Amino acid sequence: MKKRIFIVAIVVICGLQLLAQEKTVKFIIHTDYGDMKGYLYNDTPKHRDNFVKLVEEGWYNGSIFHRVIQNFMIQGGQNAAGKMDPGYKVPAEFTPAHFHKKGALAAARQGDQVNPKKESSGSQFYIVQGQVYNQPTLNMMEGKMGTKFIEEQLKAYSTVGGTPHLDGEYTVFGQIADGFDVIDKIAAVKTQPGDRPADDVKMTIEIVK
Repeated sequence: MKKRIFIVAIVVICGLQLLAQEKTVKFIIHTDYGDMKGYLYNDTPKHRDNFVKLVEEGWYNGSIFHRVIQNFMIQGGQNAAGKMDPGYKVPAEFTPAHFHKKGALAAARQGDQVNPKKESSGSQFYIVQGQVYNQPTLNMMEGKMGTKFIEEQLKAYSTVGGTPHLDGEYTVFGQIADGFDVIDKIAAVKTQPGDRPADDVKMTIEIVK
C-alpha cells in the first residue's frame, strides 16, 4: 500500500513539474506611450529563457527603442548604458506556426553574410507593426519568397497585417496581446537619420509572476 502511494506521489510531482515547464511566460513592456502586454512561446525555449534572464537582470530597464520605422517595426535591445548586446548569440528557433503578424516579438540578428546560421542577437528584439496586404500582393510575395503561406498567415496578413517577408529569416518568440495602439504610437514618432526617434522612447520590462 505504501509503495503504491509513493508511486502515485511521484507521478503527481512529475505531472506538476511538466505543467510548470509549460506555463506560459507573460511580460509587460512599460513605455511613456502606455503598456504592451504579451507572452513568450514555449516552443522557442532558448529565446524565451534568454529574454526572461535579461529582464530579471534589469538589462532593458531604462533602455530605448533605438530604431523605429512606421508600417514596419519598432526595435530595442541595448541596455540603458548603450551596450548593444551581452556578447553572445542565441541559436535560431524557426517555427512555422510563429510568423510576423502585427505584435510579433522577434529577435534581431546580423546579416546572412556574417551569420549564415541566422543566429539571433543576445538581446536585440523588435515588435512588428507592419501593414495589411491584399491577396494578389500576398500571392506575389509567395512567388518571390518561394514559399506557400499557411491559412493562418494569409488571414493575419490580410486583416491585422504584418511583415511577411521576414518569415523564416528571424526567430519569432513571443506575441503582444494587448497594446497594439502603443505599437502604433511609437512607430509614428518623429525620427532622425538612422531611424532613431528624435526624442528617446524609453522602456522597462517586467515578467508577470
